[in-house]
Amino acid sequence: MNALVPLPVLLPLCATGLSLTFGTRMQRFQRFISVAVLTAVLALSIILMIAADRQGPLSVHLGDFAPPLGITLVADRLSGLMLTVSSAVTLCVLIYSLGQGMTDRDKETPLAVFHPAYLILVAGVSCTFLAGDLVNLFVSFEIMLVASFVLLTLGGTGPRMRAGSTYVIISLFSSMVFLIAIAMTYAALGTVNFAQLAERLPGLPLGVQTLIQAMLITVFAIKAAVFPVAAWLPDSYPTAPAPVTAVFAGLLTKVGVYCMMRTETLLFPGNRIGDLLMAVALASMLIGILGAVAQTDLKRLLSFTLISHIGFMVFGIGLATREAYGGAIVYVVHHITVQTTLFLVAGLIERRGGTTELTRLGGLAKAAPILALLFFVPAMNLAGIPPLSGFIGKLGLMRAGVADGSTWAWILVAGSVVTSLLTLYVTAKVWNLAFWRAAPPGQAEAGTVLESGDDSDDDTDEGPDGVPGTGDEGIEPVHRPGGQAVAAMLHGRAVTTTSRLPRPMMAATAATIALALSFTVFAGPLTAFTDRSAVELLKRTPYIEEVLGK
Repeated sequence: MNALVPLPVLLPLCATGLSLTFGTRMQRFQRFISVAVLTAVLALSIILMIAADRQGPLSVHLGDFAPPLGITLVADRLSGLMLTVSSAVTLCVLIYSLGQGMTDRDKETPLAVFHPAYLILVAGVSCTFLAGDLVNLFVSFEIMLVASFVLLTLGGTGPRMRAGSTYVIISLFSSMVFLIAIAMTYAALGTVNFAQLAERLPGLPLGVQTLIQAMLITVFAIKAAVFPVAAWLPDSYPTAPAPVTAVFAGLLTKVGVYCMMRTETLLFPGNRIGDLLMAVALASMLIGILGAVAQTDLKRLLSFTLISHIGFMVFGIGLATREAYGGAIVYVVHHITVQTTLFLVAGLIERRGGTTELTRLGGLAKAAPILALLFFVPAMNLAGIPPLSGFIGKLGLMRAGVADGSTWAWILVAGSVVTSLLTLYVTAKVWNLAFWRAAPPGQAEAGTVLESGDDSDDDTDEGPDGVPGTGDEGIEPVHRPGGQAVAAMLHGRAVTTTSRLPRPMMAATAATIALALSFTVFAGPLTAFTDRSAVELLKRTPYIEEVLGK
């Protein structure tokens, strides 16, 4: 069974080579490769999750080099669960993108680059969840960075290049800090393997331990978009195509949260910075959701809710109890599916109504009732309406806070309630403006092609949301026959509104909703699994013994 551990990383990387080789001449074969490989990765992830739950952590030393010389990959309950959920989500998003036509109809994208970049991104995410040392974790981050920049700047439009540049600068800064932390760790302890670090770090002076911990937490907080290092996210994600934004929002921020969980339990037990983490969690919750309240563009609104709800996960890490970690893990897997779904729905709304600017939308509940349902269910889930999985995760975190009984814990419980109510307000605002009210004058009709009148790099005009370069500048409606196929949003020049949305896009969105609802249906087994994961995280011994062969 241990031999299966590297496959979620190796399969997408090998498929990338095939995709590049045959992509320009055999596009159907390229799409088949991507779907088949991600399906196989999903099946492998489920097998690894079940095996880790029954047998304990699984590990493999690549090249049969023992630590600290070799690369170690480890699959335990937490990494198995994260692999399974992320694989399911990336498969759904891939199917959505095929329905959108972003990979096979846009002649301006060289070498059908979406598929190779997407597969590399999946490999990077999988490697992050399986990494057993700091260097391999750093390499995983860089793999994701390269793929992310390609996906974020598809089409090379001005707004996307600006957003991509911001993303790369922030990512390179965090990589530099990460490299310094790795160098300090290796200089002090002679290893970067997690299991060996867990044994040797207590021997360092407390000040050195705290410095390394602070640097690693800073890196992972940037990746997770935790306040106050989250300002880059609302300006970077909304400009990308809908499938790219969905997978970024759903997965890449959770990579940072996962790394915080792993290092805080395995390397730095004792919760020395718990109060600081809870203060940061509270700030993320409130500032993020207040930012969402102020938005009128759906994609930017969802970006701010993403920042806000990362705070719930950091809340659990700050408490550092079994109940808190169990609740945080439930909330992580819930948020991956729900946030991805909402950004996919935003893409459907843009394809149906021609924009994501809420002041220009209306009447969608009557015009597109299925689309309204696809938004309503995940929106209520995000707000934490019982008995949905969002409520289950928040309830677990708040119960852990009440059980802890500290001042900060009670403050975070109150902050969680306020944030949940404001999230409900924000989702109700979107529902009222985009779906429930009558369509405003001038709303794009089906068959309208919205073309960007100015897509140059020096476009600094503000859209109706008051933000330069958000994609609403210089939009002029040009009426063309309904149903005309245009690669919506890939190269940033045209969006065709259609009364009948592509079935693969609808089906993929419905599949992510079904995945989120399954967390409610199987809430008992899920919470039992996350509780066992939390116990394993805090105990540390099974992980260390598996890696070091004790």
